[in-house]
This record gives sequence, C-alpha cells and structure tokens, in this order.
Amino acid sequence: MRIALGTVQFGVNYGISNKAGKTSQTEVGAILTAAENNGIRVIDTAALYGDSEAVLGESLPQRPGFKIVTKTPQFSKQVLDESDAQHLEDMLHSSLAQLGASSVYGLLIHRAEDLLLPGGELLVNRLLKLKQNGLVSKVGVSAYSGSQIDQVMERFQIDLVQLPINVLDQRLLQSGHLQKLKSVGVEIHARSTFLQGLLLMELQNVPEYFDVIRKNLESYHCFIRARGLTPIQAALGFVLGLQEIDQVICGVNNALQLGEICEAAQVEVDSNELAEFAIEDESIVNPALWQFDKEKK
Repeated sequence: MRIALGTVQFGVNYGISNKAGKTSQTEVGAILTAAENNGIRVIDTAALYGDSEAVLGESLPQRPGFKIVTKTPQFSKQVLDESDAQHLEDMLHSSLAQLGASSVYGLLIHRAEDLLLPGGELLVNRLLKLKQNGLVSKVGVSAYSGSQIDQVMERFQIDLVQLPINVLDQRLLQSGHLQKLKSVGVEIHARSTFLQGLLLMELQNVPEYFDVIRKNLESYHCFIRARGLTPIQAALGFVLGLQEIDQVICGVNNALQLGEICEAAQVEVDSNELAEFAIEDESIVNPALWQFDKEKK
C-alpha cells in the first residue's frame, strides 16, 4: 500500500473542506486500526502540527508496525550555528518522547529554506549524526519548489523528500524533478494530493477566491465524470499513477474517510490524461498564498 497517513488534523484544525475540526483521540485510535487493516505502514507527522505527536503517542506504542516520518522545527535566524543544530537534536528527542518511540523512519527539515541559509550544513551534519546513532533511518527535506530541490541536491546528499503534487500542481512532474530525484535513489513522498480538499469539493462550495480557475475546475469535473471516476478516485489516482512516487500522504478526520481513500486507491488512472488540467498560478497551487478567511468557508 503506497498510502501514508497524514496527521496534521490530529493536532490542528486543517483544510478548507474540513468541517469536523481537530480529530478526537478516540477517532485517532479508530483511524490507526483502519490503517493497520488496510496495510498502511507510513505515518507522517511534525513537531509543528500542534499536539499531533502527543496524540499519536497515546496509541502508537501498542502498534509497533508503523514507520514514522516527522519534521524539525523551523529556524528564524539568518545565520545558523551549532546551537541550532543542538535545538534540532533536542526537538527530535522531544518528538520521540511524545511518540513513545525509540527511533523514527524519517526526519525531514520542515522548511527547505533553512538548509540554504549560511550554516545550513550544520543541520545536515546533525541529521547524519542522528542517523549514524540509529535514531533515524532516513534524513531529508520537505520542499515546495524545483528551485529548492535543485539547491538542496547540489549541496547535500539526502534520502527522502516530501513535496506537493496534484492534478492542478504538476510543476515538479513537468519540470523533470521527480525523475531527477528518483534517478539518484531519493525516496519521494507526495503531499497536497487533494489540495487541502479543494479537488474533492462540490463546485458550488468552492470559495470565490478560486473563481479564476472555476472554468478549469468545471472542465476537470466533467472530464472525470465522463471517465466514470469520482473526485477522490481521480485526484488520488493521478498521483498514484506516477511511478516516481513512493508514498502518497493523505490526511483524514475519521476512519470512514481512510477506508474511502484505500478503496479509491484500487482504481487505476492514466496520469497523462490529466496533464491538461495543470496550472502554473502559484497563488492557487500553494495554499500558503491563499487570500481568504478559511474559517468562514
């Protein structure tokens, strides 16, 4: 199963289509059981996802079969030094304590820009030390753009990259970065598959902010209906259809949603057929740039 469980909803209220809010501890347990039953083995979390790690720690020690990927804090300084590297290590130990784990599968620099700051090599050196000491199996970075990926790969050797890709945001596919990463053996985890739920929303519920692409969305929904695909089958199938992708991170609010995702994952989609729906407008494909009150939508 190439589906990984995203857990940001376990710690914070996340996603424009999320009306349920933060997931309860009881439901988290049900989700983890569903994940086990469906063959999901990778869990993605982060120190910055509210209390997601602590919530997971209530259930994970009794479920040793999962591989956990977590992320570092962000660094606000302009020049990094050894104190930042030590902070990275201290935060990993804090994450391990909250998760009730002795090690994690992956540790990613949460913000790629941090690696590109003066002193960024100190963070990588500390990551490699943690890997050598058996606390981490794979080290890497969470990236947003091809430029970031190029700069990181020029300077450092990494094992794992998390990046955004979906039907609307195909930039890293079209630029050849997926192939470039895979050619040097980097494991690729895809996020933003549903673009925070935008690709799953009924058109009448899509916020006005997206009016600039409404015709594109209408054409996309018409296309997938003609192919007999549901929105979740199309969005998920597009990413799973890319051979370079090792894991597709999907966040859910309840076990029922996870079951629907695992069922949809069985439907094969020709990713090439959806190439025409790609857009370049970063104000649309990058949720960090969305300009509206998500709480009111």
